[in-house]
Amino acid sequence: MSQRTKIKALLQSQQTEIDVTVKGWVRAFRSNRFIALNDGSTNNNIQIVVDFENTDPALLKRITVGAALSVEGKLIASLGKGQTVEVVATEIEILGDSDPEKYPIQPKKHSLEFLRENAHLRFRTSTFGAIFRVRNSLAFAVHQFFQERGFVYLHTPVITASDAEGAGETFHVTNFDLDNIPKTETGEIDFKQDFFGRATNLTVSGQLEGELGAMALSDIYTFGPTFRAENSNTTRHLAEFWMIEPEVAFNDLVDNMDLAEDMLKYVIKYALDKNADDIEFLTQRLTEEEKTKPQNERSEMTLLEKLQFCLNNDFERLTYTEAIDILKESTPNKKKKFVYPVEGWGTDLQSEHERYLVEKHFKKPVILTDYPKEIKAFYMRQNDDGKTVRAMDILFPGIGEIVGGSQREERLDKLEQRMNEMGIPTEELWWYLDTRRFGSCPHAGFGLGFERLVLFVTGMGNIRDVIPFPRFPKNAEF
Repeated sequence: MSQRTKIKALLQSQQTEIDVTVKGWVRAFRSNRFIALNDGSTNNNIQIVVDFENTDPALLKRITVGAALSVEGKLIASLGKGQTVEVVATEIEILGDSDPEKYPIQPKKHSLEFLRENAHLRFRTSTFGAIFRVRNSLAFAVHQFFQERGFVYLHTPVITASDAEGAGETFHVTNFDLDNIPKTETGEIDFKQDFFGRATNLTVSGQLEGELGAMALSDIYTFGPTFRAENSNTTRHLAEFWMIEPEVAFNDLVDNMDLAEDMLKYVIKYALDKNADDIEFLTQRLTEEEKTKPQNERSEMTLLEKLQFCLNNDFERLTYTEAIDILKESTPNKKKKFVYPVEGWGTDLQSEHERYLVEKHFKKPVILTDYPKEIKAFYMRQNDDGKTVRAMDILFPGIGEIVGGSQREERLDKLEQRMNEMGIPTEELWWYLDTRRFGSCPHAGFGLGFERLVLFVTGMGNIRDVIPFPRFPKNAEF
């Protein structure tokens, strides 16, 4: 079988009048002469010119949208509009037929909802081709960022007995026969007879185990799937999603903020450099979509401008207390335009508040710090005021919170006291507390929901559109 050349490479080729082999799927076939072929390496198709007068009519009939072809021919300079080169076919082989009566992805505009129902084929559209190439670049850039800085990539468990957030919204892992679950004498489920001998669940975060690694390797990061059994059907929630979670020994909150800001800028710049065509396509797509919205709901910036905005601005840093003062005095709050009014200190900030701070007040990304301890997790370092913790959230335009993190509580007595206050059993997390018993040190980390990052960089509006196979309530298709 002859060596194929990727379409992206052919379209960028400086050479013409050379013999090539190209393989891909038919996007369009017009006048029985021009095939638009795409192999997923780029959104741009290459034009195949067919000598239809000397081609078997039975073969021509099989060149339909979605069919897979192998084409041998000569790469020549194109006289047509929209492309610099094209391939004059000398031989066409049909590798896989596609029934045009049944193939759902036709060359017309499909709704995103329709494409979600056909998620197994949506990769073949220009929009989803662009999204998943950008996603790939962002994932690679995350690893490159940490590897360049000497971090160790740690695989934390997918199956765990701990619920790091303490929220209780976990998926249970068991090999019990569900029609015959063993019970104790008191009628409770007898987990001692289960596979792991105790109740286990799919992880909601790799953070707690990540901290164990950081207490020996200094700088670690995890990048893996996490699961949340939250019965939520919003455009911002998934049941299965990917998290990036660095943990760094000897870092304080300021170091943590610096690391997160550097990482976000690095990966966004990488995608802009690597996927310029895809981001240009997605920018145009979003601009068209925005035209259908009422004027007051339209973004003031294009997608490309939004990405540059994050690269070109130092993130604004302020405390939660300062943010509450700004929000309380804001026009939307005074005019009761917020769905959730900001009544005062202790309010749990909503996405509308976060976006107001970023998009209207500061007009740049924002890092909020020092939240009330009541609305934050048990492991965050307590401040001397007794009311706040060394937490940080990074807020982005159009998204709200994209990163959440903190300096961790390294003092054993303070950590145990907080766990007792929150009803978290210390005996179950004995291994976590051991890191505070033996050589404890200041350390910090954060979590970045990877799909939220992809959502931001692609300009999509629904998180189900930036993960290949979305998992959400009542849906585990494909």
